[in-house]
Amino acid sequence: MIAAFIVAAALTAFAQQLPHDDEVRLAEGIHLAQKVQDKIWQGWSKAPFGILLTTQDGEFLINHPLKPGAAPEGFTKSGHSDLLQTDVWVRPRKFPLNFQATFPALGDGIPVIVVGEPKHTESKTSTPWVITLLHEHFHQLQYSRPGYQDAVNRLDLAKGDTSGMWMLNFPFPYEKKEVIDEFNRLKASLLDALDENDNKKFKDKAKAFAAEDSRFQRLLSPEEARYFNFQLWQEGVARYTQIKVAEAARDFEPSAQFKTLSDYESFADYAKRARKDTENELRQADLAKWQRVVVYSYGACEALLLDRIHPNWQREYFSESGLSLDKLLQWTR
Repeated sequence: MIAAFIVAAALTAFAQQLPHDDEVRLAEGIHLAQKVQDKIWQGWSKAPFGILLTTQDGEFLINHPLKPGAAPEGFTKSGHSDLLQTDVWVRPRKFPLNFQATFPALGDGIPVIVVGEPKHTESKTSTPWVITLLHEHFHQLQYSRPGYQDAVNRLDLAKGDTSGMWMLNFPFPYEKKEVIDEFNRLKASLLDALDENDNKKFKDKAKAFAAEDSRFQRLLSPEEARYFNFQLWQEGVARYTQIKVAEAARDFEPSAQFKTLSDYESFADYAKRARKDTENELRQADLAKWQRVVVYSYGACEALLLDRIHPNWQREYFSESGLSLDKLLQWTR
């Protein structure tokens, strides 16, 4: 009883308030999602949208589904946010300040966005941070789809690893010379196709890209190919979604509070560079040095290519793709 009292007292004493600027950013991200998500992916609004904001003073939880009257284990109530229209829960910090990741962080199987404040993350400032929040929210849609985990298991890549770390640490031949050389040809061919405005020339360049892709795939073992294609399907399409959100937000009117943030940038200004930033990232991509990170820009550019060769591909993304974009690109071969 005494120990329980001490723990309860410590949690009560710990109860911090969600910083105002973070509250404004979170509200902006949620509001933007409500405006654009179902226009980009059918049914996206049905995905979980729990967020765990990691700060130096603690971790703040919002939007996570709770049993009526229940508190999340290890959290204490920080208060109610009128701006977010939800209760806010807080606990001492466990995760790094620079996280921008989505996984079942509370151990209940429900995917939660774990994200640090902009200054600690790759986003740096508020507008890219809000757009990246929806990148992570798309992962919540992927992970919560019926059959997702069974499909991942069928890839047979985990080799007994139940932590999920195999997704980051799979032994892909990033430093193998012939793989590097072919990847460089492959990314150049993809960018060349994306840069082509003439419709007939574009079709020819798309077929040339598909031929390069086939050559690249033949250099890989079946397991390596499954891993690479899965990463493009998962992380590449999340980056693609980030671009589509930015472009859909061109006409989104930010809240007055968001505009007062010291690092405010309009969504219209950010949207102007979102696509080119990813294409330029792919131009600079170094497979040996960047390793898994190349899948973000490369997979996003494959999805942008699909927009032109198969405009309704999103309808088949979950039902027909088998955790790979490869089937959706078949017609070019």
